[in-house]
Amino acid sequence: MKSLKQQKLKLVLPKGSLQEATFVLFRHAGFEISAISRSYFISIDDPEIEAVMLRAQEIPRYVEMGAFDVGISGKDWIMENGASVVEVCELIYAKQGLRPVKIVLAVPEDSPVKSVRDLSGKRIATELVHVTRNYLRKHGVKAEVEFSYGATEIKAGQLVDAIVEITETGSTLFSHHLRIVDVVMESTPRLIANHKAWQTKWKKEKIENLALLLEGALVGERKVGLKMNVEKRNLERLLKVLPAMKKPTVSQLTDPDWCALETIVDRNQAKSLIPQLKKLGAQGIVEYPLHKVIY
Repeated sequence: MKSLKQQKLKLVLPKGSLQEATFVLFRHAGFEISAISRSYFISIDDPEIEAVMLRAQEIPRYVEMGAFDVGISGKDWIMENGASVVEVCELIYAKQGLRPVKIVLAVPEDSPVKSVRDLSGKRIATELVHVTRNYLRKHGVKAEVEFSYGATEIKAGQLVDAIVEITETGSTLFSHHLRIVDVVMESTPRLIANHKAWQTKWKKEKIENLALLLEGALVGERKVGLKMNVEKRNLERLLKVLPAMKKPTVSQLTDPDWCALETIVDRNQAKSLIPQLKKLGAQGIVEYPLHKVIY
């Protein structure tokens, strides 16, 4: 008797600036993942997933076409491609941190341009041609928009009057002596699915499970766990200052006058919270990382 062919989910991930951050996210979600040397194929420890890498700019179009069932690309590239895909979930991360990137309109520091309206009749270079044209149309500005194949920053003031460029911190723009005039949009990566794949029961469930793990990993990145011991006489006042996702877990210790307390807090709160907890009588405070938090 012939065995049934194993079903595969075709996954495409962004190559380039988001590659390493995406791989780290998948590892935190519980996957062993790596790029195969000198190849666009990805090794992943899930026999039901077949993964490759492409430039984020191309991913929405190929997911829409059905070449892939699911992928990760930025909201900006979904809009640029005008891709009809299912946006399964938003994944807030970037190359250098857990935050959106900005698509900005920038000009040389000494440019007389103060707003987008000053660019009427001027020339703008960008990779995001359709996004930029829609932005100009929204503001009632007619300007020439040309596609930039790269090195967009050096074109401002030399070859064009302004650029529309993706930036995370603005440092590259500033290093090229550019000034941000306006934020065209903010963008975050999205887990996107092909409509037909989303309508297939097995694939939809597999994609939903993937989304659950990735979202949980991102929440885990922003949270830490805290454990501590506290005398019962200090417990009430300590609980008043202690944030928690629901309510802290309180357990009885062998000493009837003491209890153990465990909770989850925002990572950026921990450094100011721990000294406060110590002053309120907490002892044996332990902060520990979280790989995933599933609501």
